[in-house]
Amino acid sequence: MKGNKADSELDYTIEFPEPTFQDWQWDREQEPVVILLGWGGCKDQYLTKYGAIYHNQGCTVIKYTAAWNAVFVTESLGLSSLREEAKKLLELLFEYEIEKSPILFHVFSNGGFMLYRYIVELLQSHCRLNKLHVVGTIFDSAPGNRNIIGSVRALDTILRTSTNKAVRFLALAAFALMVIILRILLYPVTRYVHENHYDAMKKDPSRWPQLYLYSRADPIISYLDVESIIAARRRRCLPTEALDFGKSEHVSHFRRFPQRYSETCTSFLRDCVRKAAISMLSSEHPISY
Repeated sequence: MKGNKADSELDYTIEFPEPTFQDWQWDREQEPVVILLGWGGCKDQYLTKYGAIYHNQGCTVIKYTAAWNAVFVTESLGLSSLREEAKKLLELLFEYEIEKSPILFHVFSNGGFMLYRYIVELLQSHCRLNKLHVVGTIFDSAPGNRNIIGSVRALDTILRTSTNKAVRFLALAAFALMVIILRILLYPVTRYVHENHYDAMKKDPSRWPQLYLYSRADPIISYLDVESIIAARRRRCLPTEALDFGKSEHVSHFRRFPQRYSETCTSFLRDCVRKAAISMLSSEHPISY
């Protein structure tokens, strides 16, 4: 069963599991909800193959991608433009009455990571939302830390199909200059007003398991940035897994290694749900992250 809503509030797609799955895959109260957060410039159809991984496991799948101009412009200017979108996305769980289900986030590149940053903050601070039961997060090709060259490459990929060379060059130059001034040169001052997403998430207090899927061959997100945040979590003894695909490019790990990618994601999902269920059984109340 599929549904979607494209209006002034939010543009998303939701797909419910077929009734046959509900009989054997999961207990009714354990049917996972997987939320896919697309990369900058990602289209809904690009996420379909990822959604199929989880839909075939009997999960409800929600797909959402923030507008590329919010990712590359307003957030780069230090404006928290994605915070309200993050809140509306979480409110969907209540709207569809699946707020008690175990939730897994699958986050793609920095575009999805920016949105996820606000989701985590809302889960910690909002009285209603902090009751949601997140069991894990998967990061694909994320996060990166103030990588100007990688960011320009990503924006160039988006603009290449819709703008001519002259306009694209001017846009890329303006973007690079903006990032250098606001997010690097002035960052020691502006960080107190709007901390960048990477630095904020290095201090992420959430304790649910995280899995990082990345590659040393990624030309947009440096593997050193990914491994740095992995190390930061492990120093705090937080459950953290990682898989370096070695040769695949940015958000191309599934395309290059479909079986290994799918098996890794589904195994992680099942392990997260199982551990969360054990934790709930050992306590009178669900663990609050």
